[in-house]
Amino acid sequence: MLSALIALTACTSSSTGRKQVMLFSESELDTMGAASFEEMKKKTPISTDKATNNFVQCVAKSITQNVSKSVHQGDWEVIVFDSPQVNAFALPGGKIGVYTGILKVTENQDQLGAIIGHEVGHVIEHHSNERLSANKLQNMGMAAASAAVGMSDIENKGLWMAGLGLGLQYGVIMPYGRSHESEADIVGQDLMARSGFEPSASIKLWQNMAKLSKDAPAEFMSTHPSNQTRIRQLTEHLPNSMAFYQVDNRPSCVKPKVIPTAKK
Repeated sequence: MLSALIALTACTSSSTGRKQVMLFSESELDTMGAASFEEMKKKTPISTDKATNNFVQCVAKSITQNVSKSVHQGDWEVIVFDSPQVNAFALPGGKIGVYTGILKVTENQDQLGAIIGHEVGHVIEHHSNERLSANKLQNMGMAAASAAVGMSDIENKGLWMAGLGLGLQYGVIMPYGRSHESEADIVGQDLMARSGFEPSASIKLWQNMAKLSKDAPAEFMSTHPSNQTRIRQLTEHLPNSMAFYQVDNRPSCVKPKVIPTAKK
């Protein structure tokens, strides 16, 4: 049932040729992205350190000015969240959030360029739309399966339904997420190179990340590829990204020697 629904709606392709399922309009995604961003700004402290903000804004501007206007019209809003989380994100509607925690892992402008390039890559490839669409289709499939089981004489219906949910989670939703992450890695590596950042820094970045996540779950149980998978894929794609990289195009974004954290 779920596979049939996906087949009927997979009528577009990403820039890498991967089939996409998108059930929402771009205006709906922009609205959801803006609302989510405003909510985060209310709940998460925002860094007021000038040097840190200048650094992030410089890298983000260098990246976003190389993003097609078809992805987002107007300026991108970039916020530095004062939080130890090793994370960053980009949302439809031109929103970028960078946590100060990740600035302590990124060693220079090139590695931050890899992070922001990756996150913007998710927006370029409409991954939020796909994830929401996949969740909607999953719910539709589960509802149909529940109705079918209700009319049958199968024993242990609760266990059967739990097994179906697990199968959907690990068989469809999680691998789907991994394909998004791998695609954003590649798209982001090309984007950072076009923006004047050394593309090999993306590989060094994930080597740094690997040191922080030694206890990460097995790849098949994670929504993200393993660090080693990402390093391998980025290394294989590096010659392609290097074709876009020009030393004369390098920005001058200076990372502060100290990234301040909020006092409690």
